Amino acid sequence: MPMIQLTASAGALTGVDRAALRATLESTLLRWEGAPDTPFFRAQAWSSVAEADFGSSEDALPRFRVDVTVPQGALSERRLVGLVDEATRVVLHTAGLSPESALQVWVLVHEQPEGTWGAGGGIVRFAELKQIAAAQRAEAADA
Repeated sequence: MPMIQLTASAGALTGVDRAALRATLESTLLRWEGAPDTPFFRAQAWSSVAEADFGSSEDALPRFRVDVTVPQGALSERRLVGLVDEATRVVLHTAGLSPESALQVWVLVHEQPEGTWGAGGGIVRFAELKQIAAAQRAEAADA
């Protein structure tokens, strides 16, 4: 049940297809989280893209903050590094910036402690999500 939010400097995403960007960020997050590409998990990956008066008083360069919220334990070190790298590259590409502008993109990963994520009127447990993922992978393999 990951969430990904992109905040960009005002005007930095002019002409960008925000729906496509959101879908790309969602699929990037699900892939690095290790969730199966199923309708259930895609529907649980929420995203937003917003522009704000956001940046540095030192210069007028566009800035981007990608906030990612995942259940605690969902990202190994390898997955975390991969997610940060790919999310940065997606944002740079979408904004038409070169890899040399990578320091203008910050990715902040927020791990939600077990027992503090609620949905549907109840607590969502990471172990339950892993069981659902395993069942959906098995179902896809049998199909």
